Amino acid sequence: MIERKNHLDTRATTLLLACCAFWGLQQILIKTTVGEVPPLWQASIRMSGAVLLLWLWCRWRGVPLFDRDGTLGGGLLAGLLFAAEFACIYIGLQHTSASRLTVFLYTSPFVVALLLPRFVPAERLRGVQWLGLALAFGGVVLAFGESFGHSSSRQLFGDALALLAGVAWGLTTLAIRTTRLATASAEKTLFYQIGVTAAVSPLLSLALGERWSFSYSGYAWFSISLQTAIGAFASYLAWMWMLRHYPATRISSFTFLTPLFALVFGVVLLDEPLTLQLVSALAGVALGIVLVNRRAGPKVQAESVSRAN
Repeated sequence: MIERKNHLDTRATTLLLACCAFWGLQQILIKTTVGEVPPLWQASIRMSGAVLLLWLWCRWRGVPLFDRDGTLGGGLLAGLLFAAEFACIYIGLQHTSASRLTVFLYTSPFVVALLLPRFVPAERLRGVQWLGLALAFGGVVLAFGESFGHSSSRQLFGDALALLAGVAWGLTTLAIRTTRLATASAEKTLFYQIGVTAAVSPLLSLALGERWSFSYSGYAWFSISLQTAIGAFASYLAWMWMLRHYPATRISSFTFLTPLFALVFGVVLLDEPLTLQLVSALAGVALGIVLVNRRAGPKVQAESVSRAN
């Protein structure tokens, strides 16, 4: 029996902050590596390595990955959605800027907040939480607002792919919470997603005519290793574990921190300017997350439990 909590405790908050911080750094890693390693080939190496690490982890921990437990349908659905998200991101980056793509990608929490309560009533957000979600998204838009001055047809195509990536991300969360995957281990849930993506990414890379090689600089391999071991393995495994134990609508709101962490790392590591716009955006996202994760009063909590039953 899985113990589910109706709020985020200190452990969940710490894990979420660590994941979002690394995902923000990961954008810097990808940005500084993609000139040497083609994007979908980079994703192929990354996901294949993560599958190997996850298999070794499961062997060591004795976690079964291939037992018949009724999760195959939901697992393949989640895997295809996960692969679609990454395909849209990497292809979209060839048509629009990373900043524009980031804004559209982080519509994902709205997809979760709109659809998940239809299947899991306890995940329903209250008015003040919707306000917090909108405020957090507004902070992201503010942070990247300078990139929206002009739009070409090519950029609009990339923006559309980014929006599809955000929808796919939200639907992946929905698939995990509303199918038999909700009772599967975090390891098996992740295995479906990175396994399918590892199979699909090389095909897309070939279709796009990317040049394959393993002769890269030490920095490129260092970057890919971090993306693989921490990004695609450790942080995603932690995320899958949290989806099993905490409200998905609450933890999704924390992902708004990821693009802002990327901007902060850009300031620290790439000497990009620290602007009042960025500071204001950080404050808006932080306040929005606080509002989304405010605990309801006893009466509201009782009504939520009643709906869940």
